[in-house]
Amino acid sequence: MAKRQILTALFALLPLAASCAQDLRPAGADAASRRAAITGGGGPGRCTLEVNVDHAAQIEIAGDTANLRTLAGQPSFWRRFECNVPLPRTPHDFQIARVNGRGSVRLLRDPSSNHGTAVVHILDPKSGRGVYTLDLAWRGPGGWGPGPGPRGSQFAVQRCQEAVSDRLNRDGYQVASFGHVDPDHDAGPGSRIHGVVTGKRGAERSRFSFSCSVDLRSGMVRSLEVRRHGPKWSYQ
Repeated sequence: MAKRQILTALFALLPLAASCAQDLRPAGADAASRRAAITGGGGPGRCTLEVNVDHAAQIEIAGDTANLRTLAGQPSFWRRFECNVPLPRTPHDFQIARVNGRGSVRLLRDPSSNHGTAVVHILDPKSGRGVYTLDLAWRGPGGWGPGPGPRGSQFAVQRCQEAVSDRLNRDGYQVASFGHVDPDHDAGPGSRIHGVVTGKRGAERSRFSFSCSVDLRSGMVRSLEVRRHGPKWSYQ
């Protein structure tokens, strides 16, 4: 009788044991797949990715699909993934830049030598979650962009303004208007763009100055600084 009771208890614990085994599976066993929103348009090929990472994650991008894999910490998740064209199998001058994020971003596999698949590693060492915005840019099939010159500068200004808008949106602002924007043409391919922008939040407006480091050939935003200055004022 006692033996039967023990066997019954063991069988009752089997579902719990299976559940625990599933919870103890290695981080990253599951990957969150996302299809890019294709925006179209000319210029070099480009993608913007935005993800939420707790500690460490890896992203694999191929064509118009990307897989976000959690390596450590709480599950990572997608916030945004959009491209003007899918990433081709043989991109030229592939570049990646961290537009926003407090940790480190590293390109592990270049798609030009990895059958068109880019692999990116994100390390977020601080406590809590971090939001990372990454820009990918390339030339080649599906994204042959202009060289240096007025057209390249105009595209770089557009990319800088898009990055500024994204930053202000994350802080709860909407862009009311851009003021003067000054590309520094004498700084070489890694030129800087300076400007001012007015953002509104509720019944208030604030004025910001910004500075972008942009590759004028590809339009890649390598770095971004946005600073609020002057008093806020109400508007009707």
